[in-house]
Amino acid sequence: MSDALKYTDFEQACIAQALRRVARKVTRRYEAALRPVGLTMGQFTTLAALARPEAVPLTVLAEQLGMDRTTLTRDLAPLERRGLVASTPSPDDGRVRAIALTDAGKELLSLAVPLWYEAQAESARLLDGADWAPIREQLDRLSA
Repeated sequence: MSDALKYTDFEQACIAQALRRVARKVTRRYEAALRPVGLTMGQFTTLAALARPEAVPLTVLAEQLGMDRTTLTRDLAPLERRGLVASTPSPDDGRVRAIALTDAGKELLSLAVPLWYEAQAESARLLDGADWAPIREQLDRLSA
C-alpha cells in the first residue's frame, strides 16, 4: 500500500482540485458583489459576452464562453424569463438561434458592471501585486 495516494499529497499536487477550490471561492466573491442586481457570476458573464451591437448565434456564444450548447441554453432560460436576453431565428438560417441583450438586459448590465469592478479590484488586491497577464496565459494553456 506504499503507492497509495495520500490525501495530503493529492491536495498539494492536484491541479484540478486546486483550480476547482479557487474557482469556487473566487466565484463566491463575485456573486456576493453582484447580489444587489440579482445576477450570478455565470449570468453576468453571459450578459457581458452579449454586450455588442448585433445578436450572436448560440453556437458562437457557447464557444466563446467555453460551454456546450445545451448548458448555455439551460443557463439562458432564466435570463430570457427576466426579459434580459432575447432569442430570435438568425436571418441567414432560421434553424440557428441568435441571442441578444434586450434594453432591460443592457440596463441591468450597466448597473452590474461597477459591482463587478469592485470584485475585480478585490481579486487583484488578493493577488498581491502578481501580474495577472502571465497567470491568465498559463490558465489558458491548461484549458487548450
